[in-house]
Amino acid sequence: MTEPQSEDIQDVLIADDDNDDFDILSDLIKNLELDIVVSRAENGDVLMRLIDKKVPDLLFLDLILPYKNGRDCIREIRSDRKFDSLPIIVYTSLRDMESIEFCYRWGTNLFVHKPHVYTDIGEIVKRIFSINWKKIRYYPTRAEFVLNPETH
Repeated sequence: MTEPQSEDIQDVLIADDDNDDFDILSDLIKNLELDIVVSRAENGDVLMRLIDKKVPDLLFLDLILPYKNGRDCIREIRSDRKFDSLPIIVYTSLRDMESIEFCYRWGTNLFVHKPHVYTDIGEIVKRIFSINWKKIRYYPTRAEFVLNPETH
């Protein structure tokens, strides 16, 4: 595995209403010791307002959000050319094939299962940050689309 690329990602937005999930993910990102600013949107309405003002380098998006859910946010983001280069990492507790298929078809970049135990998610975060998101548009094959920390 390659090391995280500090010049690639500087501004990360996490759209998640769960405080524990946000804290764990943001701590793992900060532990990469890169110069990254992590911000938060607690619901879909806030997310859309924030990205309309400033497009982050990387978006972690939970599908289960209040007010405007993650699916509606994905539809809105991927329907606006202004966000074509925004990588979307779906980070959710949903594991059903219909949710995975929706996210794949609507052009999200990766689908990560929130783990039941947080021991392996660190390696997944390192892998996500090893991708040079600013230089390439990374759309994996369907077989590589879902990252599951329990089987990583």
